[in-house]
Amino acid sequence: MQRLIWAIIAAFAMTFVFGPIVIPWLKKLKFGQTIYDLGPESHKKKQGTPTMGGIIFAVPALIAGIAFSYGDARFGYLLMIAASALGFGAIGFVDDFIKVKLKRSLGLTPKQKLIPQIVLSIALAVWAYLTPSIGSALTIPFLNVEWNLGVFYIPVMVFVLVGTVNSANLLDGLDGLLAGCSMIDFITMMLISLTMALADGANSSNLLNTAIFAAAMTGALMCFLRFNGYPARVFMGDVGSFFIGGALVGMAMVTRLSLLLPIIAVAMFVSSLSDIIQVGYFKYTRKKYGEGRRVFKMAPLHHHFELSGVPETRVVTMYYLVTAALCLISMLGFMA
Repeated sequence: MQRLIWAIIAAFAMTFVFGPIVIPWLKKLKFGQTIYDLGPESHKKKQGTPTMGGIIFAVPALIAGIAFSYGDARFGYLLMIAASALGFGAIGFVDDFIKVKLKRSLGLTPKQKLIPQIVLSIALAVWAYLTPSIGSALTIPFLNVEWNLGVFYIPVMVFVLVGTVNSANLLDGLDGLLAGCSMIDFITMMLISLTMALADGANSSNLLNTAIFAAAMTGALMCFLRFNGYPARVFMGDVGSFFIGGALVGMAMVTRLSLLLPIIAVAMFVSSLSDIIQVGYFKYTRKKYGEGRRVFKMAPLHHHFELSGVPETRVVTMYYLVTAALCLISMLGFMA
């Protein structure tokens, strides 16, 4: 328990020190955000705000998570989670770098992002599948039973990995939105992993390391909100959102709780779903009626609320509250 607390404190402190160093450095390099032309008009004033700020919390979280972990299990679940976070974060870094270098709102093409994501996801899924303590089973929330997918575990997990990471990226559209919601998600994963570790003596070190990394992410994101909360002094960029998505889905993968993600990470799930609905309906109506129609004023859903007149800070607070409530429900489902 003390290791969890120290991981939170250490990650928070390092992020607190790291932020004022990195933000001026990003400004000096002119790594400013290029706002999407079709985005909300109110976001135009955010043009030039430093981006790629995800490194401010990613580095402290990794250092604290590794430093306070149990050494005998560092090459187990912790390595898998770190590989997921770093791998997807690296893809996000390249995407961000292209954006700031070419001064455009779009970096890698969808295909250029998707191919390395799929390759990385296949590697992670096979790794988990071949790890005896993870295997091919998923825990079904609220029923306390396992669903063994056999070899189909690999394509299912690839879908979950890619979907979660890109959903995290879509949620990163308002100041402090992704950072705050994911902080609540990591608190939940920390408590669940800790509970599992206490119940599973044979695999307790791996599960405790998972809880410690979740604690480190919690502390780092808690402090990052100081820089990223409204009005944001820095944006996390794709390097940050992909790192968060990779870390969260990595934890769900090693604990076999991937089916719990739509509840824990409901904000991410809703962002993706609203975007899919918007694009699908637009294409359908354009083909049928000759003109594209929209379900929402803008997707993802948080932008719809903004354009409906809800202040940005209120939208963010609403997402925090819903995430917290559903995370509590998810814990009930886990303990059922």
